Amino acid sequence: MTQYVYGFAEGRREMADLLGGKGANLAEMTRLGLPVPPGFTVTTKACRVFLETGTEPDELGFEVARALAALERAAGRTLGDSADPLLVSVRSGSRYSMPGMMETVLDIGLSDASVQGLAKISGQERFAWDSYRRLVQMFGHTVLGVDAGLFERALEERRTLRGAADDRDLDAQDLALLTAEFKEIIHRTTGEEFPQDPVEQLHRALRAVFSSWHGERAHVYRRREHIADDLGTAVNIQAMVFGNLSPDSGTGVAFTRDPATGARGIYGDYLPYAQGEDVVAGVRNAVPLQELERLDPHSYLALVEHLRTLEAHYQDLCDVEFTIERGRLWILQTRVGKRTAEAAFRIASDLLEEGVIGRRAALSRVDGDQLARLMFPRFATRPSDVPLARGIAASPGAAVGAVVFDSAEAVRRAAAGERTVLVRRETTPDDLPGMIAAEAVLTSRGGKTSHAAVVARGMGKVCVCGAESLTVDPTARRLTTPEGVVVREGDVISVDGTSGTVHLGALPLTDSAVRQSLESGEQSDPLSVAVDRALSHADAVRRLEVRANADTPEDAACARRFGAQGIGLCRTEHMFLGERKHLVEAMILAVDGTAREQALAALLPLQRADFTGILAAMDGLPVTIRLLDPPLHEFLPDRTGLAVRIATSADPDPRDVHLLAAVERLHERNPMLGLRGVRLGLAVPGLVAMQVRAIAEAVADRIRDGGDPRAEIMIPLVGTVEELRLVRTEAESVLSEVFARTGTEVTCPIGTMIELPRAALTAGRIARAADFFSFGTNDLTQTTWGLSRDDAEASFFPAYLDKGIFAISPFESLDEEGVGRLITLAVEEGRAANSRLALGVCGEHGGDPDSIHFFHRAGLDYVSCSPFRIPAARLEAGRAALGEPRSR
Repeated sequence: MTQYVYGFAEGRREMADLLGGKGANLAEMTRLGLPVPPGFTVTTKACRVFLETGTEPDELGFEVARALAALERAAGRTLGDSADPLLVSVRSGSRYSMPGMMETVLDIGLSDASVQGLAKISGQERFAWDSYRRLVQMFGHTVLGVDAGLFERALEERRTLRGAADDRDLDAQDLALLTAEFKEIIHRTTGEEFPQDPVEQLHRALRAVFSSWHGERAHVYRRREHIADDLGTAVNIQAMVFGNLSPDSGTGVAFTRDPATGARGIYGDYLPYAQGEDVVAGVRNAVPLQELERLDPHSYLALVEHLRTLEAHYQDLCDVEFTIERGRLWILQTRVGKRTAEAAFRIASDLLEEGVIGRRAALSRVDGDQLARLMFPRFATRPSDVPLARGIAASPGAAVGAVVFDSAEAVRRAAAGERTVLVRRETTPDDLPGMIAAEAVLTSRGGKTSHAAVVARGMGKVCVCGAESLTVDPTARRLTTPEGVVVREGDVISVDGTSGTVHLGALPLTDSAVRQSLESGEQSDPLSVAVDRALSHADAVRRLEVRANADTPEDAACARRFGAQGIGLCRTEHMFLGERKHLVEAMILAVDGTAREQALAALLPLQRADFTGILAAMDGLPVTIRLLDPPLHEFLPDRTGLAVRIATSADPDPRDVHLLAAVERLHERNPMLGLRGVRLGLAVPGLVAMQVRAIAEAVADRIRDGGDPRAEIMIPLVGTVEELRLVRTEAESVLSEVFARTGTEVTCPIGTMIELPRAALTAGRIARAADFFSFGTNDLTQTTWGLSRDDAEASFFPAYLDKGIFAISPFESLDEEGVGRLITLAVEEGRAANSRLALGVCGEHGGDPDSIHFFHRAGLDYVSCSPFRIPAARLEAGRAALGEPRSR
C-alpha cells in the first residue's frame, strides 16, 4: 500500500524525490541527532494525486491523524488544547529549492480559546496574541485568498495610531484588537468565519500548500529555473518553536561559508525577539550572526558546532534556519545553500584543497553558466566616486538601469528593451517577475538571508540589500538619501553587488579579473586560482574538443588564449564587407565572364592574406573555413533606398540605375532559402575556385615559412550529395593546380555543413563524399521548425514561452526532440558510411551548457563557439564526460 506520510525519523536525505528537499533534510538532521522540533512530511506523491484529481488520497486523512498523534506524544501537548496547546507550522518543500515561491502557514492550532491557554502557560500575553494575529493573517491570505494588502493596511493603521515604529511596539491589547479586525476582514471578504477547529485549520492549510504548486509565482520560478511542472511539493508539518516568545528568544539564518564570496567562516543574520518569517521577509534589519555570540554565548557555540556537523556531513555549503526559544536552540531546516558564481568556484576549490571532496565532486559543483557570469565586466570605480548608498553585497556583479519601484513596471520596461533596477523596501515572492526582468535588485531592508538576496543569488542577479540610509517611497515613486538627494523613477543608477554600493548615473565598466586571468594565464587571486583548477580538471577528463567561431587573426588569437583547440567556423563572408564591398559588387554586376574574373582576381590576394593571418594565429590547430554562404543581395545596397533615390532625382546616377536592376534581378521573397551556400558556388562561375585558391596559397605560404597550417574547407547548405561532389571536384582540382605550381603539397580535408533536414536525413550518402560534418544548428533549427529566428523571436516567442510551449528558446538551447533527433540520425548514418568522418557543431549551441551535454552523448568530436564562450564550453564538456547533470 502506498505510504503518503513519513515521520522525520523514518526518512533520510536520499528520499528527496518523495519527501522534498526540506523534508529529506529534516529527516537527515533527525538521524544525526540535531535538535529538530518533531514533525512529519506529507509526500510529493500525495500532492500529485491532489493536483491530478482535485482531492486528497483516501488514506491521507488517516495517515495524517496517526502522524499527528505521534507528534503530540513527542511534544507532550495536544493540537488546539485550551490549556497548553500544541501549535504547528505547515510548510511547502519541493524536490528543488524554490525560496518563497509556495505557501507557508504558521501557528496552526490557535483559536479564541487556545490563545488564552497559550498566554497563561507562556506567561507572555503579548506573545500569544502576536502568534494568533500572525495565524489569522497568514491563513486569511494563503488559505482563504484574502488580499494581503487589507491586512497590511490594518496593521499600518494600528502602528500609526499607536505611534509605533514597528510591530514590536504594539502591546497585547493592540494585537488582540488587530486579530479581531483581521477576522472581520476575512468575514467581510469571504463570507465565512475564521475556523476555530485546529484540525480543520491543518487540513485546509495542507491543501492550500498543495495548490500553491500551481500558483503563478511558483510557475514563473520553475520556468526560470527549468524545474519540471509535474514534480509537486511535499508538505512538512512540524511543532512550532517561538523566537518571538521573550527577549532571550530569536531566529536566524546561518551559512557555513559566505554564499556571496565563498570565503571560509560562518555568516548569517540573527533577529532577536522574532519569528523566522521576519528574517526572510527582511521587514526588520537583522544583526550579524556574530552578535549572537554576545547576546547568547551558549546558543552561539551550540550553533557553531551544529554548522560544523552539517557541513562535514553534506560536504558542502549549508544554509541553516534556526530558532532560539528562551535560550534553547532549535534547528528548523538545512539545505545545500544557494550561492553566487564566485562562491561556487571558491567553495569547490577550497573543499577540494581541504580534502573534503575529490576532483570529480569539485567539478560537479560548478558549471558553464556560472563561469560565463564571472567573465562579465565590473565597475571601474575610483576613490573619488562617492556612493549614493551602501548596503549588503548580497549577489555580486555590475548592473546599470533605470530605477523602478514595482514588479509590473520592471516587466513593462524590460519588454520595451529598457534596462532597469528594481528598488523595494523588501521584496516578496510576488516580486519574482520584476526580479527576473530587472538587471539588479536594491532593497532598503534585509540582509544576506532575505528573500531578495536568496532569490537573486539563485538567478545570478546583481543584488544589494539593507541599504538602510535610503528612504524608499513606492507611492511617490522615489527614493531619498539622508543628504536630500532624490532619485525618481526612470533615473539611472549603478548597482555594485560585489562592493554593496549604489551610485547615481552609469559608471564605466572594466574587464573582469577572471577574464583577464584566463587571457593572461596568470592567477593572482583565490577566485582565479579556483577557476583555473576547475578548468584544468575539465580539460583532463573531457572528450569533446572545443574550437572557436572566429573570422579574423585577432579573434583567433583571443580564442587560443582562452583555450580553443582550433577554429570550427571561419566565415569568409565577413571578409567581403567594409572597404572590399565594392569588389563584391563588381563581381555581382559583371556583364560577362571577363569582368567577373577581374573582380575575383582582385579579391584573391585579399582573401589569401586573411587566411594566412588566421592560419598563423592558429598554427598547428585545425581551421575550418566555410566558403561564401549568404545570398548576394546582402552585399548590395538596400532595394527600397535605391528606388527612392532614383525616383526623387531629376537626373539619376546611371550606376544607381544599374545597381537597382541587379538588386531586382537577385531579389528573393525568402533569400535564406534561396540562392546561397553551395548553390551560390555552383551558380557563380569562378567563386569556389577563387576561395579555394586563396586557402591553398595561404597554406603553401605558411608551409614555406615553417608553419604548420591545418586548413579545412567547408561547403555550406548542402542538401544532396551531388552538390557536394560537384564542388569537391572543383576544389580538388584547384588544390592540385596550386601544388603543381608551387611544389608545395596542399592537403585540405573537405566537408560540409549539415544545416538542412534533408542533409541530416541523407547523411549516409553525403558522408561518402565528405571528410567531416559540421552541424550548423542555427539554420538547422530554423529549417526544422519552419521559422525565421529574427522574426520569430521578436513576434510570437514571448507568447510561446509564457504559455509553456517553449521552456526555453530553441535557438538558445538545442531542441533535442526534433533537431537533436536529426543530428543523432546523421551521426549514426554518417559514421556507418564513413568510419573516418569527423563530426562537430558550429552553431552558437556549441557554447550552450545544456546543448554541450547533448553533443557529448551524440558522439560528436568537437563543439565550436564564440571566443568568450570557450572557457564555459571547456568546463561543461568536462562535466559532460563525467556524466554530471546540468546544475540548476
